[in-house]
Amino acid sequence: MTDRIPLIIIIMSISILLPFSCSPTDHSHVSYVIDGDTIVLSGGQHIRYIGIDAPEKDEPLYKEATELNRQLVEGKIVRLEKDISDIDRYGRKLRYVYTEDFFINAEIVRSGLAVARSYPPDIKYQTQLE
Repeated sequence: MTDRIPLIIIIMSISILLPFSCSPTDHSHVSYVIDGDTIVLSGGQHIRYIGIDAPEKDEPLYKEATELNRQLVEGKIVRLEKDISDIDRYGRKLRYVYTEDFFINAEIVRSGLAVARSYPPDIKYQTQLE
């Protein structure tokens, strides 16, 4: 009987923790900001914000959008929320991004440094972003 106790504890632990590992949200540390709508997590994973489009490197307001994103998330713990799609064609995870205070996707649009852009099927918060 005592031989089975460790096995029972392991099975119970897995059954308790499994729902948390499958959650649609995740918390991660932001290592650095690439631009106004893309970040890199401490594990190296690239995250592309869903529902917005910020200026690219050769476009006006690129530096301002990148700097705002840096101020909002760099070095911070963010909560990531998945919609329908998991990754884009470049291998970046598609997520809604939150700090304790802000819905980052919406905050960058609200600042005027990105535009709301619909990318179906990922439209859960599109009305809010627009």
